[in-house]
Amino acid sequence: MIIQSSLKKCFQLHYVLKIPTAGFKWAPKGGLILQSVSQDVYQNLALEDWIHDTLDLENKHILFLWRNSSAVVIGRHQNPWQECNLKMMRQKGIKLARRRSGGGTVYHDLGNINLTFFTTRKKYERMENLRLVVKALKALRPQLDVQATRRCDLLLNGIFKISGTAAKLGRTAAYHHCTLLCNTDKHILSSVLKSPYNGIKSNATPSVPALVKNLLEEDPTLTCEMILDAVAEEYATHYHADNRVTVINPADEKEFPGIHNKARELQAWDWIYGKTPKFSISKCLNIVNEQSCLDIKINMDIKNGKIETFDIDVPQQWLPPMMCNKLKDNLIGNKFCLSESTAVANALLRTCTDYKLYSRWNLLCEKVLTLM
Repeated sequence: MIIQSSLKKCFQLHYVLKIPTAGFKWAPKGGLILQSVSQDVYQNLALEDWIHDTLDLENKHILFLWRNSSAVVIGRHQNPWQECNLKMMRQKGIKLARRRSGGGTVYHDLGNINLTFFTTRKKYERMENLRLVVKALKALRPQLDVQATRRCDLLLNGIFKISGTAAKLGRTAAYHHCTLLCNTDKHILSSVLKSPYNGIKSNATPSVPALVKNLLEEDPTLTCEMILDAVAEEYATHYHADNRVTVINPADEKEFPGIHNKARELQAWDWIYGKTPKFSISKCLNIVNEQSCLDIKINMDIKNGKIETFDIDVPQQWLPPMMCNKLKDNLIGNKFCLSESTAVANALLRTCTDYKLYSRWNLLCEKVLTLM
């Protein structure tokens, strides 16, 4: 089934609902434009990996268009505890993903467009891709002041960031992907990309904060669909591509053999959190109990997402050292993870029969868990 969508006077894009995987093998030289029907961040990231790892890009360029439901996506070498508000994300049901490319943290929702440009490594060129996006936007709305920067970002009116960029360079293949803020919920974006955690020391790649603005704030007559079509049109013109957008389902294992395994890897705790570069936490926690106020000092080292060392300094007259050591011994080696650490704390608390000490131990455990 083919649906034709007229964009300009003499240009048409044809939307193909489904093609077999073999279609990629015999696709004509030049450009190929794909669009995902999925809004799942793990499926779409898995499709990026599948294309990069599977297809021969020697004689073709591929543009992949995709959008996700609410998700925070961190770079390969980043620390999620430094980059985002994990507690708020849990409350709002916002997914966390770690991509295979470097770069900083971004927020995705259906008001954000993702563009992935696939080439051979030799033909990889970020600025050329960004100039193509700028040209598409100006063809759609000539009055838009959009420019690419030396950092390979796109700025609106010379101030507001509307696109961030990252890349993966393989041995023979490469891809460059970027976001495009069309109508993203900026309140949620700014809230979830603000970490409440402090006292962290890490060599992880930090994100660079920036002022952001949606394209629809600049021109309310725009839609995400119009912008997607404009970019696809410009890409087809630039690479002399067949004027079709092939709509694909990245959840289809028959069309993309092995893609389910790739998606599972991207959803795994060991990838999302376990690949965090080693970091340490030094924190002084204030506890108010029974009209007394005291400071608890905690030092932790986290490696591969697991608690490697745990030191806690609690006044002996408030809680016996034996109880602190029990907490320490049971946490070391466990995931630096709220659910797993909560289970450890609850199991320990069930062993305490002294009500007064139980209340204090419970307070201490609650404070430790706020670090996660």
